[in-house]
Amino acid sequence: MLTAVRTKHLLLSSIALFAIENPAKAAETTVKHKHRAHHAQPAPLRTPAAQTAPKPKAKPVAARHSKPADLESQGTESVSVTARQLTGRDAEQAVTKAIMRQYVPGTSPYKMLDRLPGVSFSSTDPFGIDSFGANLYVRGFFMNQMGVTVDGVPLNDQTYQSINGMSLSSSIIPDDIQSMRMSQGAGSVELPSTNTLGGTIQIGSADPSEKRGGKVSQSFGSYNSYRTYVRLDSGKLNDTGTRFYTSYARTDEGMWMGRGDQFMQQVDAKLVQPIGHRSRMSAFFNWSSLAQWNYPDTSIGILKNLGWRTPHLYPNYAQAYGIAKGDLPLPPGYNNVPGIDGHEIAMYDGGQSETNFMGGLHFDLALTDRLTWNTTVYGHSQTGYYSYTDTGDPSPNGAPFSEEVWQNRQERYGIDTSLRYKWGRHTIEGGVWYENNNQQAGLFNYQQPVLGQGAPLKAIGPYDVYGRAFQQGWNFQWTTNVMQFHLQDSIQLTQGLVLHAGFKSMVATTAGGANYNNADWTGAAALPNGSLTASQAFLPHINLDWHLNDHHEFYVDVAENMRAYEVSANGVGNSIYSVQDQATFQAQKKALEPSKAWVYLGGYRYTSRYLQANATIYHATLIHQLLAAAVGSLTNPVSQVIDFGKISMTGANGAITITPIRGLNFTNTLSYNKGTYDRNVDTAGGYYALAGKNIVNYPAWMYKTSLAYTWKGATAHFDANYYGRRYYSFMNDTSVAGYWVANAGLEYRFGDVSVLKNVTASFNVYNLFNNKYIAMMGQNDNPAVGDYQSMERGAVREFFGTVSTSF
Repeated sequence: MLTAVRTKHLLLSSIALFAIENPAKAAETTVKHKHRAHHAQPAPLRTPAAQTAPKPKAKPVAARHSKPADLESQGTESVSVTARQLTGRDAEQAVTKAIMRQYVPGTSPYKMLDRLPGVSFSSTDPFGIDSFGANLYVRGFFMNQMGVTVDGVPLNDQTYQSINGMSLSSSIIPDDIQSMRMSQGAGSVELPSTNTLGGTIQIGSADPSEKRGGKVSQSFGSYNSYRTYVRLDSGKLNDTGTRFYTSYARTDEGMWMGRGDQFMQQVDAKLVQPIGHRSRMSAFFNWSSLAQWNYPDTSIGILKNLGWRTPHLYPNYAQAYGIAKGDLPLPPGYNNVPGIDGHEIAMYDGGQSETNFMGGLHFDLALTDRLTWNTTVYGHSQTGYYSYTDTGDPSPNGAPFSEEVWQNRQERYGIDTSLRYKWGRHTIEGGVWYENNNQQAGLFNYQQPVLGQGAPLKAIGPYDVYGRAFQQGWNFQWTTNVMQFHLQDSIQLTQGLVLHAGFKSMVATTAGGANYNNADWTGAAALPNGSLTASQAFLPHINLDWHLNDHHEFYVDVAENMRAYEVSANGVGNSIYSVQDQATFQAQKKALEPSKAWVYLGGYRYTSRYLQANATIYHATLIHQLLAAAVGSLTNPVSQVIDFGKISMTGANGAITITPIRGLNFTNTLSYNKGTYDRNVDTAGGYYALAGKNIVNYPAWMYKTSLAYTWKGATAHFDANYYGRRYYSFMNDTSVAGYWVANAGLEYRFGDVSVLKNVTASFNVYNLFNNKYIAMMGQNDNPAVGDYQSMERGAVREFFGTVSTSF
């Protein structure tokens, strides 16, 4: 059960395809970069799970990830279906507040969604907040192919080190979430997003309370983990109903393997101003800062030869220094892993540091009894540093390695505005979304100290302790502008029968590229620079929803979607800006087409007091998937971009919730997905007969069960998830066996105690039976055949206790 190892933050999530190195190409690469030494490891085929942070050309791979995510315990209530709005598709599923309370406070919203059928979420840390180890699939679509919003603000690309988006875990404190809705169909045409291909996730924050007060929550857990949350509500400040709240959360996760810390803190603030009886304005703000050491990447060979816990060498600087200098031997067994240089396993450290600011204004105005105007104006600024110890570039002072740091920055500003008009049986809605993003990505090397002459640099910074960067590999800068228009009509055909029909138009243009190139480092006279435009005038969406009566509902959903071109810097990513030189960029640009998807689904739902049941069948076709193909080793890839043609996915989901007596809920879900590649691929690294092969990293079968019982003030729950076999190599000759992960929890509500209200204590166990499993696969790409160092281990059993109260 090997979960794809992320080779380094170097690769952001992508759908990349890495070809196996052939001897001739490998020889060319060695000559081209003869100033570096590398081991020969098959280059992988990149997948949607592969991180798209481009990988440097001759850099050792640092494995960095947080604790593998176990399957979260489920709540006491079943998944509910929200009342369908105009934008509702596929009878949107929602995670209720009761379910959210079943998770340890601070847990990523993605882990809460993992209880839904067809959803597969995994992470290397139990909270699921480490973006380097996060991995979300929904019916075969990866997280960078789904539209995600928080209070209407588009988060865009959710993958690690993205320069066109913001991680959901960073965008809102989970305690402040009021609603969480997912459409597993094609998503709504009005939802703003650059990357929607297969479904949408909409998160809504809670409003400030009308009464003055607050809440405090404190959690403690295994490996010295703790988490604090504090919120203060102003209550109504005047007769118009003005009110606000501000909250603070601090999460400190101890690492279950190796040394280091995974630290994150956030601030949320929200102000609501009612305007009359039917209108309102709200202002919102979020600040987040994370500083995290990461877990090492692993492979089948590493796990078999070195065991399940093979951490970085940090904080043993002397050992790492001696090994890099050649004065000390590698740890026992490190040279016995097939296809991997032991020095790439014996890395000193790797980490990430990231700061985000996000905020905006939202207006919901009733202009007349029939006409409403909805507008969101927002901004987002992100600065990120992603590092690892680089033995390929020694420090000028004589230290045998340096700290390589990817320094990224983005500033996004946008407006999303729409009008909705009710006319007889019609509800007509149309609007425009515009976003501007200024993006930057650079690669720098900082000096590490000579042994005994100072403290080593930390993976989370600061990095300039011993001077400014002594080397810059390259620097890229882009400007991306996105314009989306949508128009739709919701028609009440007859009692209980509603037809939703609409379309959207999208134009996304990115201009820029390399503005600095260290030719000695990159081996290229010029790096990619130019403009790319993805556009489609008509992307239709049709949905038919028939509520036969109070118990029975049928629905059909058909849509076409397109995503903007991805943007990543030199190295290996599923963007043609990441190819090795300007000539390759210009050549591949001529035949480039944006990725699109057609999604079809039909379903039935039954709802009664004692039984909820749902069954859905679907088919999706991904067209023009852009896959980055690399020739070379893991630390010295040469990239090209391939139009992968089509990927077909056909599947079915079923869910049943039984409530035989008050307070008792028993839920079971079963999911099946048959995903295959539709054509063979001829790359610079070789020819691959992929037609008919199963898609990698996503299990064909998933089964989830949850039992919860509430009696008076106590709630107990147990849940277990089974994830079936996942193919690891594109040619399907290696795979990861299926596995179970179980969780359990107990909560007791004491009620009011003196001035304290809603005093509550809870206890949770993640990975109850301490199973060994691979949580994530393919973060550094998947191999074409065989093994590869691109997996992440799941977290071991961990215990958490929480005490909370309001006042």
